[in-house]
Amino acid sequence: MTNKTIHKVAVIGSGSMGHQIAMLSALGGFETNLQDIQESALDKAREQLEGHMEKWVSKDKITEEKKAAAFASLQTTTSLEAAVKDADLVIEAVVEKLDIKREVFSELEKLAPQKAILATNSATIVNSKLAEVTTRPDKVLNMHFFFPPLVMDCVEVVKSDQTSDETAQTAMNFCEQIGRTGVLLEKEIYGFIANRLLFAISKEALYLYEEGYADFEAIDLITKKALKHPIGPFELMDLSGIDVGYYGNLQLYQETGDPKDKPATSVEEKVKAGNLGRKTGRGWYDYTKGEK
Repeated sequence: MTNKTIHKVAVIGSGSMGHQIAMLSALGGFETNLQDIQESALDKAREQLEGHMEKWVSKDKITEEKKAAAFASLQTTTSLEAAVKDADLVIEAVVEKLDIKREVFSELEKLAPQKAILATNSATIVNSKLAEVTTRPDKVLNMHFFFPPLVMDCVEVVKSDQTSDETAQTAMNFCEQIGRTGVLLEKEIYGFIANRLLFAISKEALYLYEEGYADFEAIDLITKKALKHPIGPFELMDLSGIDVGYYGNLQLYQETGDPKDKPATSVEEKVKAGNLGRKTGRGWYDYTKGEK
């Protein structure tokens, strides 16, 4: 398979990542199905995308014609079978939990054509753990987009020992077609590159906070002022979703059994309280009053 044979793309999960990945695909000229189990989630996704594209048109990033063409190429459905039945490329973007992703890949194996590449947008989980439930490990890989996909110009394309070179190159070509820089990783490692670097920063920031060396606002301020990061580690947790990092950490801890990999107590408390960051209105910061 080459990139020229990709005509139809399916994105599974219409959350903060999935709906924007689907929009990138549609803007790249691909027939795209966005699937979610809840119709209300799809309605919300389309509403958000309308808002994003209106801003792009107002800033002359795209024309009204290109916007209209993209939305004409983007269909939504609650049926997994309808979404993937003719797909050449499927990108899974559901919650960062291994058991749920394996369930999805098991269904994709049954419903998607054998020619289809099955990609996961997981930020941490290596694709070989998902390929195990399929009969096509050569066509399975990670395509890790960064939040928010409509803004961030990077996709980590990760091969397992069984991912074929052809599959990887097709994914890289697809990234180019949708205007994103694909970076190929020839070997799997938990968390890949960017997140392993971020994990190190986040882990140290949480240690300093929980041990009382400084409050989280001070740590964020020092990170921005002294290290010139655009946002601090706690602001980044709020932006990407505190639960995303929590479940990623939890998966690593379950794999290694190393207490050092266990999610931080303060993070676990926020997840249990439902304070997940910007998407819930509260996380490390309060977004409900427009103060942050």
